[in-house]
Amino acid sequence: MRGINIISMLIGFWGFNIFPILAQTQVKPESIDNLICFWSFMEESGTERISSGRCQYALREGTPFIERVKEGVFGEYSARIKEGEWFYIPRAQCPALNIHGKDGEVTVVAWIKRDVKQYSQCEAVAGMWDETRKKRQYCLFLDLRIWGSSQQAGGHVSGTGGATEGYKYCMDAAIGKSKIPYSEWECIGFTYDTKKVSVYVNGYLDVRKERNPYQYDLGLFDGGYQGSDFTVGAVNRSGEMGNFFVGQIGGLAVYDRALTKEEMRYLSSNINK
Repeated sequence: MRGINIISMLIGFWGFNIFPILAQTQVKPESIDNLICFWSFMEESGTERISSGRCQYALREGTPFIERVKEGVFGEYSARIKEGEWFYIPRAQCPALNIHGKDGEVTVVAWIKRDVKQYSQCEAVAGMWDETRKKRQYCLFLDLRIWGSSQQAGGHVSGTGGATEGYKYCMDAAIGKSKIPYSEWECIGFTYDTKKVSVYVNGYLDVRKERNPYQYDLGLFDGGYQGSDFTVGAVNRSGEMGNFFVGQIGGLAVYDRALTKEEMRYLSSNINK
């Protein structure tokens, strides 16, 4: 009886949301083929974040002491990235993430909880994307602010490394329809299968006419030895790091294959949406 009373008290205090929390699905990105890296961001501030998967790559803090907070998706903790902060891996130390060529396929999935930025600017979540030196390859973004978009998830790809012909910037991206909210855990990601880019939000293709999926068959740029680093939370643009993501990140997975819609749905099943 006492146990029942405690549960009743919890329900009264928290409401019925206690049950989805307790019943949250356990997701294992490692169970899906072609995983290069998965980071859970459980490590303490000031330390390297080490991936599981085929490669054990170490994300370094681009700025010292990125905060670890006691709230996560794959465990108790996540990393809170403030404006002006980012993680990175030098290109030479993450060769498997250097996905390129006409046959290059990629999937990037991130579990994030956005915070409000001080000023409006697109937000880079993760990828190999160096705008400054025209070494763009692939990157997951938020709020790209192109093609009439605002606050959606976007999958940026480039087969040339530079700007899209006829434009000042690279305009090749799949951009979803749904605005990604603040202060809520979301699972966002994109796939590229050499023919099209597809953006997913919480496991579902976020269809938007002409923009998602986005047809693109130029492949992924080969930046060579001097190409882009792999970065999380920012990219190199206008000669410095910028396009900062602000918020928590509780998981990040990169595959060298375009995952199926069923696999993308599975990866998001630990988000109560």
